[in-house]
Amino acid sequence: MSDAKLFTPLKVGAIELKNRVVMAPLTRNRARAEDDAPHELQAEYYGQRASAGLLITEASQISPQGKGYAWTPGIHSDAQIEGWKKVTDAVHAKGGKIVIQLWHVGRISHPVLQPNGVDPVAPSAIAAASKTFDGTAFVDTPTPRALDVAEIPGIVEDYRKAAANAIKAGFDGVEVHAANGYLIDQFLRDGSNKREDAYGGSIENRTRFLKEVLDAVTSEIGADHVGIRLSPFSNANDIGDSDPVALFSHVVDVINGYGLAYLHLVEGQTGGPRDIPDGASLKALYDRFDGVTMGNNGYDRELAVKAVDEGEVDLVAFGRPFISNPDLVERLKADAPLNEWDQSTFYGGGAEGYTDYPTLKDSKAA
Repeated sequence: MSDAKLFTPLKVGAIELKNRVVMAPLTRNRARAEDDAPHELQAEYYGQRASAGLLITEASQISPQGKGYAWTPGIHSDAQIEGWKKVTDAVHAKGGKIVIQLWHVGRISHPVLQPNGVDPVAPSAIAAASKTFDGTAFVDTPTPRALDVAEIPGIVEDYRKAAANAIKAGFDGVEVHAANGYLIDQFLRDGSNKREDAYGGSIENRTRFLKEVLDAVTSEIGADHVGIRLSPFSNANDIGDSDPVALFSHVVDVINGYGLAYLHLVEGQTGGPRDIPDGASLKALYDRFDGVTMGNNGYDRELAVKAVDEGEVDLVAFGRPFISNPDLVERLKADAPLNEWDQSTFYGGGAEGYTDYPTLKDSKAA
């Protein structure tokens, strides 16, 4: 069934994709420790996977303050731009398209990862029952400092600069990370946002920060080069809301006004069950969005083919299968067996479990 719609081209905003198989953003913690820059190993890794219709990079911090885990890459310095240029060149040389995921972790960090050892920031001074990796061990995330309203425009400007840097680095666009309990998601949810100013309280106020980020990023590089990721029914990083259906219905209405390239939804729990709460509907959110839709979470070949053929989504993002199968598109087309991934090599390290998984051609040659 290689003639399935999943393997047909699609124009996504300004980006022409050769198929509808997307490599999901996957944190791998292999940036250079001294400057959080990608290097040749990342260029090889992403280049190996360039047969995907679209590659979304691992989440990349927009500023030093936005960092939440050891050895994650950034997109705020000249060294990082130079490192990412090697990646985009490698992907484009193989005919691929790639966007970078823009990230500010908010409270999911630790003083040892912050400039000058300061506390992480968040909408409100509420700790997440979560952990992060500080380069030595997994540590509890502390109580963050609530952002002063005067600081928020500076963070919005960091998003704008990061988008501009992404284009300098040769990316085809960006994905705004508004999912999985990080800063934008923290502003959206009433469990983590107890502010009493223009950024808190009503749903409209809680979406204000997201709107300002989208205003900045789309005005800088054009909305047709911008996607967004949401996780409406996920509780990742101890996030929650009293009425996620009302909240994310409003969020989709807000983003509809921008003409974004795509909407990327985590379906169910991030990296977990696909179940959603009673009364909630992924279809209702997809139908509410005016543009290209991307489904993510626990897709296998059968589910992906069915979802695209039946018009449930336009694109399907695969995560862990892309870690262990650099030629995932070819394997899906041929309905070939997939390599098993080695979870012990997901985070940190070098080439092992990163660039050394065999392709079908390698397996046949052996």
